[in-house]
Amino acid sequence: MLVTNNLGYPRIGSFRELKKACEAYWAKKISQDELIEAGRKIKQSNWETQNKNGIEVIPSNDFSFYDQVLDQALVVGAIPERYNSLIKENQSDHNLDLYFAMARGFQDKGVDVTAMEMTKWFDTNYHYLVPEFTKNQNFKLSSSKIIDEYKEAKSLGYETKPVILGPISFLLLGKEKEEGFHRLDLLSSLLPVYIEILSQLEEEGAKWVQIDEPFLALDLDEKAAELYKNAFAELANATKELKISVATYFETLEDNTQLALNLPIDALHIDLVRGPKQLDDILPNIPENLILSLGVVDGRNIWKNDYEKSLSLINKAIDALGKDRVWIGPSCSLLHVPYDLDNETNESILSKEIKNWLAFAKQKLAEIRDLATLATHDDNTEVNQRFEDNIAAQESRRTSPLIHRDEVKSRVANITDEDAKRTSPFAVRKKAQQDKFNLPAFPTTTIGSFPQTKEVRKWRRDLKKGAISQEQYNKAIAEETEKAIRIQEDLGIDVLVHGEFERNDMVEYFGEQLAGYAFTKNGWVQSYGSRCVKPPIIYGDVYRPEDMTVKWSSYAQSLTKKHVKGMLTGPVTILQWSFVRNDQDDKTTTNQIALAILDEVKALEKAGIKIIQIDEPAIREGLPLRKKDQKSYLNWAVRAFRIASSNVDDDTQIHTHMCYSEFNEIIEDIAAMDADVITIETSRSQMELLNAFAGEFKYPNDIGPGVYDIHSPRVPNTEEMVELLRKAKGVVPAEQLWVNPDCGLKTRGWEETTAALKAMVEATNIIRQETN
Repeated sequence: MLVTNNLGYPRIGSFRELKKACEAYWAKKISQDELIEAGRKIKQSNWETQNKNGIEVIPSNDFSFYDQVLDQALVVGAIPERYNSLIKENQSDHNLDLYFAMARGFQDKGVDVTAMEMTKWFDTNYHYLVPEFTKNQNFKLSSSKIIDEYKEAKSLGYETKPVILGPISFLLLGKEKEEGFHRLDLLSSLLPVYIEILSQLEEEGAKWVQIDEPFLALDLDEKAAELYKNAFAELANATKELKISVATYFETLEDNTQLALNLPIDALHIDLVRGPKQLDDILPNIPENLILSLGVVDGRNIWKNDYEKSLSLINKAIDALGKDRVWIGPSCSLLHVPYDLDNETNESILSKEIKNWLAFAKQKLAEIRDLATLATHDDNTEVNQRFEDNIAAQESRRTSPLIHRDEVKSRVANITDEDAKRTSPFAVRKKAQQDKFNLPAFPTTTIGSFPQTKEVRKWRRDLKKGAISQEQYNKAIAEETEKAIRIQEDLGIDVLVHGEFERNDMVEYFGEQLAGYAFTKNGWVQSYGSRCVKPPIIYGDVYRPEDMTVKWSSYAQSLTKKHVKGMLTGPVTILQWSFVRNDQDDKTTTNQIALAILDEVKALEKAGIKIIQIDEPAIREGLPLRKKDQKSYLNWAVRAFRIASSNVDDDTQIHTHMCYSEFNEIIEDIAAMDADVITIETSRSQMELLNAFAGEFKYPNDIGPGVYDIHSPRVPNTEEMVELLRKAKGVVPAEQLWVNPDCGLKTRGWEETTAALKAMVEATNIIRQETN
C-alpha cells in the first residue's frame, strides 16, 4: 500500500468541545489547567482517529487554542510591544492569557490593549491573526509548543510529523507596522529560530517535519523566489536525519514548478483538487528521490471522493515515479471540513440519499486509505466493495431528480445586462434618499445582529425539541426584537436593525429557506477562535419558495418611526460560506442565489422596508489567488450582487457590508457593485483599510468605516472612536461617511454592546459638532 499522509485535522472537537472550554475559561468558569486538559483530550482523540483509519504520516502541532498563525508568532517571539505589560505581569512570554490578549484584546487590572488584526486565510472562510513586524524585529524561540506536542503524541505511542508554518509564508502573512522595510527583509533574523526548532525536533527523534509554504503556489516576484532557495538551503543544512516535507495547497505551482521541485527537500505536497493538470508539468521534471504527496481528497468540501478520477491521477504518478515515491493525502488540512458524518443520524435533517454523497474529515481519512490500497491493486475484498459503492454513489448523485430544476435554469439563462443596473446613477439616488430619510450628517447604524444570549439560543433549541410551541417562540422573539428597537432608540441610533434573533447564522438561516439546500446537525467548522459555523450544503438548483425575512423586518418597522434596515446575505457570500456543489460552475450557482435574493429584496420593498442591507463579506474572500484568474471572477461576482440589488426604486437605499479583507487591489470592482452605502471593518487596522477608498481612485458612494471591534470583549471609549472618526474624515469626505461597528453584534453581551454603542453615538455627536 502507498504511504498515507494527512496535512492537518479539525481541532474544535467533534461536538465543539474546544469552543465550550475556551469560552468557559474566558468567563472564568474553569481554570487554565482545565482548558489545557480539554485541548489534550482533543489532540489525543485526533491522533487516535487518524491512526485507526490507516493514516501513517500523522500531523502534530496542527492543534491550536485559537489560530495557528498566532501560535507561530508566539513560537518565534513576534509579540507586539503593546503586550509587554502582560509579559512582565505573568513572568512568561508564551502563556495562554498573553496569547488570548493578542487574539481578543485585554481590558482589566489597569491594562487596556487592543487585539491584533484579523483577516481571511487565503480564499477560505477561516480567519487568522495577522503578525506584526517592525524594522528591527527581534525573533527568539519563545514557546516549546511544537516540540511539546510532538513529545506528547510520542508518549501516547504515535510517531507524528510536526506541522510548521514556513518562514516565508509566515512573513508574507504579516504586515509592516512602520515604514522603511519589507517584511521579507526579516528572513535572515527569523531563520535561526526555525533552525533551532528543527534541531530540537531531531534531538527528540522526529523523522519528518511538514513545512507549510502555501505562497509557493501563488504569484511570486524574483526576490521571494530567491529567498525560497536560500531559506531551504539553510534549513536542509541544519538537519541530518530529519526529513523535510513542503506542503503547498489552495492553488497550482505553475511558474513556481521548477523552484519548488529543486528545493533541497525530501517530499513535496501538491493540491490536485484545485489543479489536477499540474501533475503533467511536475512528473517529467521531478528530481530523482523526491517524494511526491498527491492531494487528491478534497480538504475544503464535503463531497465523496470520485475514486475513479483520483486513481487515474495516482496511477499516472506511480507509473512515472514508482510506488515508493508516491504519498496519498488530502488537498490541504482537513481543518475546513466537519469532523464526522457518522454524527449525522437524524434523517429529517439530512436525508439518507444526500448523506450517501458526502464525506467529512473522518470519512476522508478512510478515502485516503482506500485509494492507497486500490492504487497498489492489493486484493482486499472489503476495499474492492467500497470501490463499487463509491461508483454507485457517484452515479446516484449524477442522476438524482433532487438536483435539477428546469425553471431555475431558464431564469438564469434569461438574465440580461439591464437586470444588473440601477435605474439612476448614485448622485440622483442619493438626493432621492436624502429627501426620503432626512438623516443627519454621519448617520449612525449597526451592521445587523444584536446579542444572541443564552436565552435566545435556548428558545431555538426548545422549539426544535418541541418543548415550546411556534406561538411561544414567536412571542419570545417579538419581545426580544422590541427590546432591541427600544435600546437603539434610547441610544440615539439613526437607522435601526431588528436584531436577527430568529436567525441561527447569516448563511444557514437563508439556506434553510431556499430550495436546493441540505443541512447538518453537527457539521461545524472553525471560522476563527471559538467562533464555529455550520455551513449549509448546496446540492441542487437554488430558488426561493416564499418570503424569508419580511415578517420580522416588517414587525420591527411597525414598532418605530425610525427606519429599520432589512437584512439579507448576498449571493456570493451565501455561495462562499456554503459547501457548494461541484457538478456545476460557481458562476451559475451564484446567479441562481442572486435571483432568489432579488425576490426577497422586492418583497421587502413592497412591505415598506426602504433601507436594505445585502451583506457581501466574502466577495474578497472568493478572489482567486492567482492574478490571471481574478478579473473573470470579479466580473461575475459583482454582476451577481447587482442582479440581487438593482431592480429597486431610486429612494430605496441599498447597503452592503464587508469585513476582514484587503480592498486595495479590487476597490474599483467594489465601487462597481454600486451599493449606496458600504460598511467595512477598519477599527483593528486603525482605519488603515480605509485608505483603499481614498487613493488615486476615489470611491464615489457612501462609506461606514467600523469604529468598534466587535470580535473583542474590550469596550472602546468615546475618545478612541472620536480619534478613529477624525482619521476617517481626513481620508474620506465628511458627506460620504456613516458611523457603525465593524460587524454584527451577535457574539457580544448586552452590557458591553450598549456601552460601546453609547460611546459610538457620543463620538458621532462630537464629530458632528466639530464638522459644523
